Amino acid sequence: QVQLKESGGGLVQPGGSLRLSCAASGSLFSICDVGWYRQAPGKQRELVATITRGGSTNYVDSVKGRFTISRDNAKKMVYLQMNSLNSEDTAVYYCNVIRLGSVYWGQGTQVTVSS
Repeated sequence: QVQLKESGGGLVQPGGSLRLSCAASGSLFSICDVGWYRQAPGKQRELVATITRGGSTNYVDSVKGRFTISRDNAKKMVYLQMNSLNSEDTAVYYCNVIRLGSVYWGQGTQVTVSS
């Protein structure tokens, strides 16, 4: 079993930055692939960024160059550094972990970009 807890969301002005954190519990975190997803009002949940157990990263085109995903296996933490935020980044952001074929989700953290 894996439990995930996101934090770091909030209200930020356009052009600002936020750093999301995801704390994981459970064993074998270091062998998990991890991702951040987001869901805006009225839209489907979409993949934002992933980082594999080996550290390889992937991003949706709309956030490339602005967002950075990272992980600290010793602390069982995943981070999403978000820079140059704009209104289209407004969404609930979810942490996702794939562990031994099972998928786990956090409860989400709201990010609102508005002046």
